[in-house]
Amino acid sequence: MKDEIWSRAEIESPCVKICVIHPEAKLCIGCWRSLQEIAEWSALSPEARHELMHELPLRAAKLQKRRGGRAARQARPE
Repeated sequence: MKDEIWSRAEIESPCVKICVIHPEAKLCIGCWRSLQEIAEWSALSPEARHELMHELPLRAAKLQKRRGGRAARQARPE
């Protein structure tokens, strides 16, 4: 039997328990939130959480770009 008292209609946290702060971007590389956003998560409105959840994949895409490898070597002028 499910206990309805503990059920909440909230957006779940994006935390994936990989808590490492990117040295330049100052974002967690697990969930892509700033330390301030992580600290304020429980106090945010559902709308603010929803907005932030939509922004996180964009942050991830910016920081996950590879900088080297074969494509970079081939693009180098000789």
